[in-house]
Amino acid sequence: MLDPEVCERARIGRDRRYDGRFFSGVRTTRIYCRPVCPVRPAQGRNVQFYPTAAAAEVAGFRPCLRCRPETAPFSPAWLGSRTTVQRALRLIRDGALDRGGVDDLAERLGVGTRHLDRLFQRHIGASPLQVARTQRVQRAKRLLDQTRVPMIEVAARAGFASLRRFNAVFAEVYKRTPSDIRRLAAKKKRPG
Repeated sequence: MLDPEVCERARIGRDRRYDGRFFSGVRTTRIYCRPVCPVRPAQGRNVQFYPTAAAAEVAGFRPCLRCRPETAPFSPAWLGSRTTVQRALRLIRDGALDRGGVDDLAERLGVGTRHLDRLFQRHIGASPLQVARTQRVQRAKRLLDQTRVPMIEVAARAGFASLRRFNAVFAEVYKRTPSDIRRLAAKKKRPG
């Protein structure tokens, strides 16, 4: 919840600590601003506070051309390329590379495949395919540890296209077969 008194003090004082934490909409101009806006502050009785730029826009305000709310801290523009990587990670976690390729993922994000790979190398230290592979293997490991479902179902639930690929990748990563891992998990659960 926004405390109007705190927001008003921050707005009048142009307090940088609050930049991106709230936005102020001026009823007389129908413009919303960041707390650090260089324009002479409007009278307090004409101002309403919003937690996000989107909330201010929904309320009918348009962005200030001087303080540019779209560049406020914590906004996608401020976060820069990390935002693209974070969106890509969410899509990968939701199975985007289980159903399609990196080209499809890059297109959904509005960037080129090579650029997406460069962003991943810079921010993650691995390619999108490597991230997806790691997530698949981790999902499979959890399923092996926690369930008794058949191997083919583990492979499918984890996002592998085939049982053969699942076995190969799993053995490469863990240096053991999925069956070996399941047996180890079962031994750990037995009392004694």
